[in-house]
Amino acid sequence: MTDTTVETPKTREEILAMSLEARVAEVMNYQINIDNYTIALEEIGNLPPDERAELSAFTEQLRTLLTSEKLEQKKAKIMLNVIKRQVE
Repeated sequence: MTDTTVETPKTREEILAMSLEARVAEVMNYQINIDNYTIALEEIGNLPPDERAELSAFTEQLRTLLTSEKLEQKKAKIMLNVIKRQVE
């Protein structure tokens, strides 16, 4: 059995560095979702009208998710900038 102790940050700088890394990843994850939902909507838009109609509820769900992800990404970017200012 391996001993995997995780060292907790001890200084303000260490905590900010970890927070910065986490916020960068958070913004990137939102962007991946935004890209996925955008491409999915494009794919659905390329389908024949009858298939698009069948997927109308899913299309609406994707639009709602896309709007939500964009808003959450804006919030994450603000917090990322706050952390960057503290690291400067």
